[in-house]
Amino acid sequence: MGVPGLQFVTDDRGQRLAVLLDLRRHAGLWEDIYDAIVARQRESEPRETIESVGRRLRKLGKLRG
Repeated sequence: MGVPGLQFVTDDRGQRLAVLLDLRRHAGLWEDIYDAIVARQRESEPRETIESVGRRLRKLGKLRG
């Protein structure tokens, strides 16, 4: 049983190595996958609180309040 718009690339033992995704059918799914990959890559980047971002933007005149 396959899923329309998905094809698996397998090795000679039948182990799945990759997937081909029909972007016309599954564009939203690809966006979710891509976002998850980017988030995982950025896990170790320094973080900033929303409060400090607000202070910085107010200081630059890009945010009122």
